[in-house]
Amino acid sequence: MNLPPLVQSFVLHFGEMGSRWGINRTVGQIYALLFVSPTPLCAEEIVDALGISRSNVSMSLRELQTWNLVLLRHKPDDRRDFFTTPDDVWQILRTLAEERKKREVDPTLSMLREILMQQPASDAERHAQGRMSEMYGLIERLTNWYEDVRQLETERLATLLLLGSKVTKLLETKDRVVSLGRRRSKTAKED
Repeated sequence: MNLPPLVQSFVLHFGEMGSRWGINRTVGQIYALLFVSPTPLCAEEIVDALGISRSNVSMSLRELQTWNLVLLRHKPDDRRDFFTTPDDVWQILRTLAEERKKREVDPTLSMLREILMQQPASDAERHAQGRMSEMYGLIERLTNWYEDVRQLETERLATLLLLGSKVTKLLETKDRVVSLGRRRSKTAKED
């Protein structure tokens, strides 16, 4: 690699993490390089920086484009395509979440819906459908929550993430207030 040590460490790490996330190591490395690059890069510059083949760069860039994680840019008087990532890390997070949902969650929900509509032929299938129904309910709740969160403005989303465990304390307080209200209502009815 023809990169400064700090950038090289980041790029190599992203490549290793990419393989754990289910993407090709090279795809992860190219994304990391584009992310930290101060200017958009063309394929030849990526080849030179990472020391990988032109065909590997082309395939990896196509994959990143299908994930909507890279942006195509053009420079005046240059016929080459240049690539960069969105500047807003929150937009990157939203894009990743949406693409993973489309590729992983939505097909699973569809398959579960189809299976749950079938008539079970045995006790084993009834049991399996019951378990799958629980899974479907959980995934559907998470999907609904995701849709609500996805529509939050970035500042609100950042605030929500900063709250962390404070949300649990808020919910506990709400439960106490509701419980107290029920007790008072019950006592008022008895009087």
